[in-house]
Amino acid sequence: MAEAHAAVAFSFAITHEGFDINYDHEVLNLVWNSGIRSWKKRLGRARNGVRNGVYPAHIQSLWLISAIALGLHFASYQAPFNLTNRILVHLPSNTINWQVTACFLAALVIWLSICFTMRYTLKLLLMYKGWMYESRAPGSRVSLPTMLWVAVVRVLSSWNKPGLYSFQGSLPRLPLPSVSDTMVRYLRSVRPLLDDDNYTRMERLAKEFEQTIGKKLQWYLILKSWWSTNYVSDWWEEYVYLRGRSPLCVNSNFYGTDAIFMNLTDKQAARAANVISLLLNFRRLIEHQELQPIMVQGMIPLCSWQYERTFNTARVPGLETDRIIHYRDSNHIVVLHKGCYYKMLIYYKGRILRPCELQVQIEEILKGKATPVEGEEHLAALTAWNRSKWAEARNTFFSRGANHVSLRTIESAAFVLSLDDEPFEFDLARPELLDNFGKKLLHGNGYNRWFDKCFTVCVGTNGRVGFNAEHTWSDAAIASHMWENLIVDDNVSQGYDETGNTKGTPEFQPPTPTRLTWDLKPCLSQIEEATIDVTKLINEVNLRILVHQEYGKGFMKKCRISPDAYIQMALQLAYYRDAGRFSLTYEASMTRLFREGRTETVRPCTIESSAWVKAMQNPNTTNDERVKMLQDACDRHQLGYQDAMCGRGIDRHLFCLYVVSKYLEVDSPFLNEVLSEPWRLSTSQTPHGQTPKMDLKKHPNCISAGGGFGPVADDGYGVSYIIAGENLIFFHISAKTTCQQTDVHRFAQNISQALADIRSMFEQHMKDHPKPAKTLTNGAST
Repeated sequence: MAEAHAAVAFSFAITHEGFDINYDHEVLNLVWNSGIRSWKKRLGRARNGVRNGVYPAHIQSLWLISAIALGLHFASYQAPFNLTNRILVHLPSNTINWQVTACFLAALVIWLSICFTMRYTLKLLLMYKGWMYESRAPGSRVSLPTMLWVAVVRVLSSWNKPGLYSFQGSLPRLPLPSVSDTMVRYLRSVRPLLDDDNYTRMERLAKEFEQTIGKKLQWYLILKSWWSTNYVSDWWEEYVYLRGRSPLCVNSNFYGTDAIFMNLTDKQAARAANVISLLLNFRRLIEHQELQPIMVQGMIPLCSWQYERTFNTARVPGLETDRIIHYRDSNHIVVLHKGCYYKMLIYYKGRILRPCELQVQIEEILKGKATPVEGEEHLAALTAWNRSKWAEARNTFFSRGANHVSLRTIESAAFVLSLDDEPFEFDLARPELLDNFGKKLLHGNGYNRWFDKCFTVCVGTNGRVGFNAEHTWSDAAIASHMWENLIVDDNVSQGYDETGNTKGTPEFQPPTPTRLTWDLKPCLSQIEEATIDVTKLINEVNLRILVHQEYGKGFMKKCRISPDAYIQMALQLAYYRDAGRFSLTYEASMTRLFREGRTETVRPCTIESSAWVKAMQNPNTTNDERVKMLQDACDRHQLGYQDAMCGRGIDRHLFCLYVVSKYLEVDSPFLNEVLSEPWRLSTSQTPHGQTPKMDLKKHPNCISAGGGFGPVADDGYGVSYIIAGENLIFFHISAKTTCQQTDVHRFAQNISQALADIRSMFEQHMKDHPKPAKTLTNGAST
């Protein structure tokens, strides 16, 4: 009915008495407000574009320089390079008005010169990465070049308050390593994984590649690195994500959980309404570029490019390759409840709806007696299907009519909200509850998540929330930033009254959510097949969420070891005990210090880490020897992480060389073998503390339990972890139930035991080598 009503909002007819005009004032008013809102956004984008283009200079400084130019000219002083008089001779006359015009044009030239000088000076400074390798050990001194660099960068980066994309033009391009450097790093990384014969063979293949086809492939990459903004990111998005034909569910999408130690309300509608409102506020910060860019150590910016597609984005299936569609704006979300889809307006009467008004809409959905039409309940299983099969079904059954309109409504929505009909529970005494919480977010029942959407917010009947996100549009750090911001604001804003409902009184009756209409009878067999496939897929995956409360980063820092390196070494020890061998290990690192940077691989299984693991298994090794070997392994891991962040990684370079070889139709035995190696242990750390609002001292329970992903290899583990505080770590461990060699519960026990063994090792070391007491000035000791 709503669509029919809109269709006749304006009509006219010619009769024998003249023109007969009919129109609906309310609908035309909506159209008018939508146009005004669109133009405001365009003007805002134009203003932000100018501000970002001249950053770090101020736009207002143009008026100051114009005033100086006018003062110099009319005081009979020359502007620099006599610019005013040089411009004046090309103007029609020498009147006052034209003299003022010449002064303004001269000021504009000088101002732009200053702006671009500052901008490219900052860009040159950001190319320096020596600060990354400075020792952070207590008592160590920072080198003089780094100290001078810090002083200049701090001045330039704090000269003007930056917008979200202000640093984009100043970020350097990702450097391209030489083939020889990559070969050296690669061979070193695989040494603990290969016996002598296989390592000798790999050395021969690498040398042959470097001396032959590698040179040609590298030249093409050099050209690409000069021409494109980032020589990796576009190929990574296309070939790793968009061309993948496997289902997104489990294989690609990831999830994030609620702050499990915090329970703000048990009202599903109230929590959903506040979450929607906070997410829309975050979207507004992105659109207005008011979100502060993340700065490493408060002065070194990270690339903000990935934030552009956080909302209003969907992945569209294709027969051979998918594509990402991003809509500039969206005034609605789509709500999924008990198999029914609803379009819910979030913008009405010239403003975003408030939480109390959103709650009214959600309660209408929850209280409704609607039942899904035939095929609607399992419709989302198509998004969890093989991508080519889903593309074929989409082209056949969703390219016209009601199905096309409804599908476009979902894809153009800001995001999808799933109102689940079961609670998301947590109890430390019952760990299986948290495991089930994670499974509901990772895959649900296979058809209550729209896996193609940028993200689906999931709300349990008890008010707990989580999300499932598509991976193509961004890496987990962006979704993590959004979610962290939401959890902090939801806790601090105190948006619930004593009954658990949202605060405030609606100013008007918000628009009623409307059902999406479908004609699914022609594709019921495809929906049924997709449902069977996704049910089999999710039954083959197991998930264990380990809550480690014995100690956290506080003890790790006491040991003077990076917490990330500490945990990665524990994972190496746990995997060796679990599998009885070492395996190629993936740890995600970011390259956002460069423009349009995404990720690089760190390889934690090193010569040093494998030596330490073997020492831990050897009863004849002394405790001091083990401590020293662990410190060496952590130092090597830190160096690998630093190299990856600075564009000196291994795997993205090899990946791009492989892509070029495929374009040239050149076969490389070396690249074929390297790119086919399975990552049986795939790990990632979920970042937190990306927003300055996060203060765990004031709000110790205000932290998410992190999130996770499915296993990369059928015979391996996927491990995501978040260092949630001084004494808390969450591990999200996934594996296939079809593999007899993997077991998430056994691996969780091995991780716990590895962490306990390392702690005992260091405690014994501290006991054997106590620090000398510090002597105070009065002779007393402490």
